[in-house]
Amino acid sequence: MNIYEGRPADVAGRSEKEIAAYDMLDALGIAYKRADHEPAMTMEDCVAIGEALGAHICKNLFLCNRQKTDFYLLLMPGDKVFKTKELSSQINSARLSFAGPEELAQYLNLTPGSATVLGLAYDKECKVRLLIDKDLLAMEWFGCHPCMNTSSIAMKKKDMLEKFLPSTGHDYTEVTLVGE
Repeated sequence: MNIYEGRPADVAGRSEKEIAAYDMLDALGIAYKRADHEPAMTMEDCVAIGEALGAHICKNLFLCNRQKTDFYLLLMPGDKVFKTKELSSQINSARLSFAGPEELAQYLNLTPGSATVLGLAYDKECKVRLLIDKDLLAMEWFGCHPCMNTSSIAMKKKDMLEKFLPSTGHDYTEVTLVGE
């Protein structure tokens, strides 16, 4: 797997969303490393990608309450098991479940398998609450997809928190997940 600095020189065959993600990162002055790969549909697929990039590719879960009135994007280490009960008590939201592909498209302009923090750029009304596991916040590098799961990027966590998130109007809530 080849690692590149920044955006691809040739954008032929790349989606508009992916190019828009690179445009946004470049406009914000965020440096990033990139790897292109086959579609990464599971966390197992992301392990080798993350190792090559030198960053943990996090698990991104798009969740909602039972009434589908509150939406959450949870970023957590891929090796942790997600337990709804454990998270529900921390965010005062009972009956959490996975939001559907319709809501993922509506709020984050993403498709299943490509959920990413970069999708928050499309949530102009800040309807999605970002939740980040404390273990990810302890890492220097942050890995995610650029709105498509055929590429992955690594950027400094500090840039994601201090440059990207403010540009979208989003803040984050730190959560502690044990997965037991």
